[in-house]
Amino acid sequence: MISLKQLKYFDAVVRCGHFGRAAELCAVSQPALSMQIQELEKFLEVKLFERSRGAVMLTNSGRSIAARVACILSDAHDIVDLARQQGKLLSGRLAMGVIPSVAPYILPKLLPLVREAYPDLDLRLRETQTQFLVRELLDGSLDLLLLALPVEDAAIETMRLFDDRFLLAMSQSARVSNRVRATPDMVESDKLLLLEEGHCFRDQALTFCGIRQAENIATFGMSSLSTLLEIVANGFGMTLIPEISAGLEARESIHVMRFEAPEPKRVIGLAWRKSSPRKRDFAELGDIIAGVVGELQKQAAAWLERDRPVPQAG
Repeated sequence: MISLKQLKYFDAVVRCGHFGRAAELCAVSQPALSMQIQELEKFLEVKLFERSRGAVMLTNSGRSIAARVACILSDAHDIVDLARQQGKLLSGRLAMGVIPSVAPYILPKLLPLVREAYPDLDLRLRETQTQFLVRELLDGSLDLLLLALPVEDAAIETMRLFDDRFLLAMSQSARVSNRVRATPDMVESDKLLLLEEGHCFRDQALTFCGIRQAENIATFGMSSLSTLLEIVANGFGMTLIPEISAGLEARESIHVMRFEAPEPKRVIGLAWRKSSPRKRDFAELGDIIAGVVGELQKQAAAWLERDRPVPQAG
């Protein structure tokens, strides 16, 4: 018979593309993992992987089976969740993935609230780009995502939480009045600094600007908005930042402006597998996040009004 252990090991090799790294992920020795894969291949009477020096590739049969295995493991994970719930809200283990342009702004304020209100919740966090989060949600590694919507997948359900408006950030040396509203033309007039490719916030900014490739776009290979703003502060160009970041990123050397209506924005929400039995948990967590965002938006408004950084608490 096929065991869940064998399927888990097979799935790990698929995701890692390497037997050694898959063994580390599953916390077993490589020989033990390889033996289970061989037993699985023997039972199925098919070759699942093409093995060559330094590389592991799925066979045609392996590719077909891999998709089914991911579904089986996801369903098994949901069964465990259902059994552990026992009617208690936000308890037990919950693995949540968050995109990098949201995590540093919401999590520091969210986590103390969740810990105080729901001490029985074992919240596990993962911060990475959208494409990896969605894949890990579908294979059961993650239970919930906090990210930019939409997420286009028939197996995923979503909940809209809030609109996160874009702000234009430039050096204070630009000496632009805080009474002036930014326009797309202003973005085109200077070098636009963006995060490196792969970040959804970069794609959203480019969509707003109506450009994909242009001479005035630069990335500097940055994956952090904080680092990007330091470059802007030194007069090397301007950038777009999400409204929720303003409280943390506020500094004397940066001038931030709202855009003319209609203001560019992204939609932030939660995403989970439709098969998950924890929708009440997700809705409750969504309410807490919405409260946190309200405070972040107030901080942003204060910075924009005063044209100087918001004082940081305590």
